[in-house]
Amino acid sequence: MTMDFNFYMEDITKQARSEMEASGYEQLTTPEEVEAAFKRPGTTLVMVNSVCGCAGGIARPAAAHAIHYDKRPDHLVTVFAGQDKEATAYARMIFGEDHLPSSPSFALLKDGKLVAEVGRYEIEGHDPMSVVTNLQGQFEEHCEEI
Repeated sequence: MTMDFNFYMEDITKQARSEMEASGYEQLTTPEEVEAAFKRPGTTLVMVNSVCGCAGGIARPAAAHAIHYDKRPDHLVTVFAGQDKEATAYARMIFGEDHLPSSPSFALLKDGKLVAEVGRYEIEGHDPMSVVTNLQGQFEEHCEEI
């Protein structure tokens, strides 16, 4: 049996995108969309999405559940590493020189400036609830009650 790899990847990518949209995250697919979203006042949670297993089994579920908290970001956005390459590269540039690019990962911005991160090393090998707890700790420190 042969499988068209591109068809398979398109299916996985479509599923990964739809999971984030269903959770209330806005897809940013171009550098222009990233720039506009990051200029918004307030706090913005950026989920750097990926097709890897830890994204599907840990990061995306954590992204969906972490936002059910008294304090949460004003804006929820996502870029897709390996898919929307220019948008992801631009987001990482805005995160700053100290940012270690990884996917999946999370970045929390306040008025367009990076204030917290959750890197792949804090996702891979962890359970979704520990990532939720980590994110909510960042929300507690940097976000307002909604």
